[in-house]
Amino acid sequence: MAMSMGGGGGDDDDAMPMAEMNVTPLVDVMLVLLIIFMVAAPMMTVGVPVNLPKTAAARAASTNPPLVLTVAPGGKLFIRQEEVTEDALTQRLVAMREADPEAPVHVRGDRSVPYGDVLRVMGRVSRAGITKVSLIAEADAAAPAVQAR
Repeated sequence: MAMSMGGGGGDDDDAMPMAEMNVTPLVDVMLVLLIIFMVAAPMMTVGVPVNLPKTAAARAASTNPPLVLTVAPGGKLFIRQEEVTEDALTQRLVAMREADPEAPVHVRGDRSVPYGDVLRVMGRVSRAGITKVSLIAEADAAAPAVQAR
């Protein structure tokens, strides 16, 4: 901290107010906010809660951020976190493909949803002209680690 000292004459009438701002509290608040956002950001990207199946497959790397399509229990479909009907799904996917032809689509299917329903949704993704489609699953902790080549 900086402190302004007078001329030593003992006369307080000549004292000038200090025109410097102390930024230490501002830096402290910004660091606390940074930590809060670093902790909260991964929790906000999950989307619709589903019970994913487990797999021992290696994780695929992607350069583009994927479009997440969720098949929830009861046959509900979600693009990111927005619910869509199965009839409107193809139209929405075609519009998204036209905006970014290289965007990958990741399909999250709940463990309780029949395999045929997930494949039907993946068929609609293919009909929309999207070629990069992946399934999302949880890593199986009991499976041995597989190194990606």
